[in-house]
Amino acid sequence: MRYRNAGDLLPEALVKELQRYVQGEYLYIPTDGTQRKGWGERSGARQMLDARNQAIRQAFRQGVSPEVLGEQYHLSPASIRRIVYTK
Repeated sequence: MRYRNAGDLLPEALVKELQRYVQGEYLYIPTDGTQRKGWGERSGARQMLDARNQAIRQAFRQGVSPEVLGEQYHLSPASIRRIVYTK
């Protein structure tokens, strides 16, 4: 997160109102929650796991056992079954 000058972004009346409460200090303004990204969306981890899980499902449909897939992807057979049997 980078700091930005409120005088460059906000209307002058709003800056003056904020100065009544805070002067020369840092002020954190949280997001409203509507623009929040889900887990792994920013880093690409979500897309990577979705692609991995799709490959696991495809291999399972082709007859590869959960035990073999577990060895290949370094997951337990139970984790492979969870991936395969959930939507």
